[in-house]
Amino acid sequence: MEFGLFFAQQLPRPWGPDAELDLFQESLDQVELADRLGFDYAWAPEQHFLEEYSHSSAPELFLAAASQRTSTIRLGHAVVLMPPGYNEPARVAERISTLDVLSRGRAEFGIGHSKTRMELEGFGVDPQARHEMSLEALGQVTEMMAREPYPGHVGRYVSMPARNVVPKPVQRPHPPLWIACSDDETVRLAARLGIGALAHSFFDPAEAKAVVDEYHETFRRECVPIGHTVNPRVATMVPFHCHPDADVARDRGERAGSFFTYAVRHYHVFGRHRPGSTNLWERSEVVREELGGAIPHRGEHAIGSPAELTERLQAYQEAGLDQTILLHQFGRLPYAEVRASLELFATEVLPGFAAQHAQIRARRDAELAPYVAAALARKERAAAATSPLVDAYGLSRPPLEDPDAHPPHVRDLLAELARMAAVARRLDS
Repeated sequence: MEFGLFFAQQLPRPWGPDAELDLFQESLDQVELADRLGFDYAWAPEQHFLEEYSHSSAPELFLAAASQRTSTIRLGHAVVLMPPGYNEPARVAERISTLDVLSRGRAEFGIGHSKTRMELEGFGVDPQARHEMSLEALGQVTEMMAREPYPGHVGRYVSMPARNVVPKPVQRPHPPLWIACSDDETVRLAARLGIGALAHSFFDPAEAKAVVDEYHETFRRECVPIGHTVNPRVATMVPFHCHPDADVARDRGERAGSFFTYAVRHYHVFGRHRPGSTNLWERSEVVREELGGAIPHRGEHAIGSPAELTERLQAYQEAGLDQTILLHQFGRLPYAEVRASLELFATEVLPGFAAQHAQIRARRDAELAPYVAAALARKERAAAATSPLVDAYGLSRPPLEDPDAHPPHVRDLLAELARMAAVARRLDS
């Protein structure tokens, strides 16, 4: 099993003048540290207007910066918001490919659409159509990255003429695809589309096994890839903090986790938010006190001593998970405590899993190989297309009525353009 870190860029109030500057610089330091320590993935979400909960509105910039400070850790979008109201598909293809080039082939491409009113209404995205928009956009983004040229598309939510979208990614035909999964149906959808499942629910090992089994069974029977290759992987995310003293780990993790849980529910379930003034940290503290301690959250966590985490995560590995993503940066955990937690985990827990990973991965890949081949055979491949000529706007401009009325340098330029255009027309024919 591999391990990733999740950079939500949480920033509870109150904010000092350099709070966001410090947050992002510390996050980049943590990615660099994680790369040296042997973590496998760094994930960053795209989220907008979710004050305190997530200031990660431009993950492509954060990941691009991280790519220049690291060498082996994979850099993942978890996720890009795909409805075109958020991001035009061609811009998504360009940004993902550019990240892949800058990182020398380390990009991972996860998709989602958001469920918050703050984001959907903020960008004018129809909540009822967000799912269909995302899938149509993803299908076209993979075409843009894989085909040269992209033949164009006229659809319900995405339309674009033929263009060659550049740059192309280092990982051909495109980086590994993932989708955010919040329930059994989206896990099955991921399997049917041949893309990895990023399960954001904090489920326990028994639930994890059921999810993995359902994913693999659906993949074997029904997969028709939406992309040009498949990524049959399942990952889950859990709150994380590691300390030699399990009680200290739980005390820190539970308070930070209480804020995380409250903020999620505020934006998704019961919150009434006044942009620029609602204080989530204060509210979460009041709720925590009235509930007599930590705000309960559904599911599992990875908070405790190295021995406890080894046992807990071993159960996840035995359940068949390919990756556990550690929510390491949440609440008000200070940078020094986050750093010490990562270093302790990398020293006492990570090596045991790394030693097993290659063998487990090879066995799973071998088991899935015939089903991967069958899935790719089911995908319909579009015929090669010849892109039409696209005339520059200058070709439609009327000729000047009296060229001699212009200064000599303008007449010379016009004559030069005419000669160049004549050569170009000859080449076109």
